[in-house]
Amino acid sequence: MLRGKNILLGITGGIAAYKTTFLTRLLIKAGAAVKITMTQSASSFVSPLTLSTLSKNPVLMDFINEEDGSLSWNNHVELGLWADMMLIAPATANTLSKMAHGTCDNLLLATYLSAKCPVFFAPAMDLDMYQHPSTKETFKKLQSFGNVMIPAESGELASGLFGEGRMAEPEAIVHFLEDFLRSGLPLSNKKVLITAGPTHEPIDPVRFLGNRSSGTMGFELAKKAADLGATVVLVSGPTSLSAEHSNIEVVRVTTAEEMYQKVHEHFENVDVAIAAAAVADYRPKDVSEQKIKKEAGDLGLTLVRNKDILRSMGEKKKRQYLVGFALETENELENAKGKLQRKNLDAIVLNSLNDEGAGFGQGTNKITFMDKNLTVKPFEVKTKSEVASDIWKEIIVRINA
Repeated sequence: MLRGKNILLGITGGIAAYKTTFLTRLLIKAGAAVKITMTQSASSFVSPLTLSTLSKNPVLMDFINEEDGSLSWNNHVELGLWADMMLIAPATANTLSKMAHGTCDNLLLATYLSAKCPVFFAPAMDLDMYQHPSTKETFKKLQSFGNVMIPAESGELASGLFGEGRMAEPEAIVHFLEDFLRSGLPLSNKKVLITAGPTHEPIDPVRFLGNRSSGTMGFELAKKAADLGATVVLVSGPTSLSAEHSNIEVVRVTTAEEMYQKVHEHFENVDVAIAAAAVADYRPKDVSEQKIKKEAGDLGLTLVRNKDILRSMGEKKKRQYLVGFALETENELENAKGKLQRKNLDAIVLNSLNDEGAGFGQGTNKITFMDKNLTVKPFEVKTKSEVASDIWKEIIVRINA
């Protein structure tokens, strides 16, 4: 959720400022770009050098910079425009009161008054201060301006008292920001199941039957779903790909039978399922426990059918929106239509190996999207990331209809 976001972190002078080193690290790890402005008093609790090193940006405290005899100024307007989100943590009672009343006596407050982005504040103060009527009135006033409060937690306070007023932990703050971003997305609160990659059906301990699928299309679909707010279970056959996203659970399998089992562990609880994996239709009937030695003459393998994972989902589906893939070489539309209807799908994505830029092992794909009403929508050759976006746009229109 935070990947690619510009976050302006404002730090004020409370003991909880020491936690901002961990908070900065978590925001960077989540993929955000972080710039920091802090009050002079905050620098008594946490080192600007430490924060600058972690954020990879200078920490700004004053309007004017004086270095080597030259003067420059920190443009609070540019800072406010740069940020996608402004987070003030810890937010002391003093700073919160100034924010509520428009006081502008430091760079942090000037930037806050200039910010066009959502502003979040995480209060941190002692129990009695947190419960004081003036503080509660400040909270209400700031929220009436559209600012978002990250509630304080209960715990041991710097005074030795125990109660409400402790700044939310860095992990909780990051989760709060992610949930805020997710809440307005088209797939928020949706659970998605995606299969990806090939399956490997063993012949002996060192050989297998497989195919050329890289898994890229399925992984791109999973990443796009997660970016759109969904919680994703990605069941992947053998592939070197990874999905670094907090909303994606990757389940690794090898064979079609393993994929079948994992799919049905999750299928009942999802809203959308996309079968993008290239599952082997057949497997060797007998698997040798030892490596098969080369001998004179031919080697014969007896193959048996694997379970049809997509058909089994179609038979069991209730509320799920189920999408399959069809890779065809002839009579493409008719074959895709037949698969759509036989397997009780809501939509099917057609690839043709006759189309340049489509198929396995390429960074691009060319698809045709067909739904259960036989509405057909062809697309041009695009990167697989762009194709994933197109597929999700088509699905979202239909599940929200």
